[in-house]
Amino acid sequence: MAPFVQTVLGRIDPAGLGFTLPHEHTQCQLWTIPERFDYWELTADEELVAAELERFRAGGGTCLVDVTLPGIGRDPAWLRGLAARTGLHLVMGTGWYREPYYPPDALVDRRSVAELAAVMVAEFEEGVPGSEGPDGARVRPGIIGEIGVHKPWVSAQEERVLRACGRAARATGMAVTTHAVLSPVGLRQLDILEDAGADPRRVVIGHADSYPVLDHWLAIVARGASIECDFLGMAFTPMERKGEPRVIELILRLLERGHVDRILLSQDVCDNSQLVFYGGNGYAYLQEAFLPRLRAAGVGEEEIRRITVDNPRRILSIG
Repeated sequence: MAPFVQTVLGRIDPAGLGFTLPHEHTQCQLWTIPERFDYWELTADEELVAAELERFRAGGGTCLVDVTLPGIGRDPAWLRGLAARTGLHLVMGTGWYREPYYPPDALVDRRSVAELAAVMVAEFEEGVPGSEGPDGARVRPGIIGEIGVHKPWVSAQEERVLRACGRAARATGMAVTTHAVLSPVGLRQLDILEDAGADPRRVVIGHADSYPVLDHWLAIVARGASIECDFLGMAFTPMERKGEPRVIELILRLLERGHVDRILLSQDVCDNSQLVFYGGNGYAYLQEAFLPRLRAAGVGEEEIRRITVDNPRRILSIG
């Protein structure tokens, strides 16, 4: 079987992917889970979001990976309509986010690892139930994630989900992308995923820029996994507002050591305040601000192309 990328509109040749954002959201609601009162939300306003995505597309963007999962707003029909409207390739995730946001009907605390893995495999093979389009085809995921942990450790339920993801990755060929913030917990995620059968070369440890420690980054890439700097353009915390020079420095250190193939970049747009309409940096921050700073720091066009085109294309390619 020839390799393919599973988008919400169907399978495509990986060669069709150019500049790609591997960790984003086009709508999400973090406060709809019982007992959650975060009030974070990325609006499901198609007119507004489509206009924001057009800025990314106008800058050369071709693909966006939406890692919104059940319980925080995943909507296959929304993604299908948005892809048709914008002309972008959209890839949907599967799995469950992190313990405080597990939807009650997922029964994560009652299902076995095998049962949880079977849900993800079925979505990949048969599509998401209830997502049928006019042609009767269901929307299928093209990546597992984002799979997270809530603290600097892995809870028992989160370990169960991670083990299920490892099994589903091995069964389907999908890559796994994670949520690992402010700590070295991404290495523990990698341990569990690999032990469960995932190929570390198909694992992306997300939010690495929230823990800008060179030894940690090197430990991840030494295992064959990728690090993802995807808080770029965020401005919620002092580190996000002022920490970009350190992130650029660490990217340069990885490039000097020959790890260009293990770096991904994204922005994790997940709240209204990040949209340009509301004063944020939007989906085109990499093109408009961050990549010019990498170039000014001495990163060449070939390296930038490998990071923004080749690496996400490889991660999204199945088969």
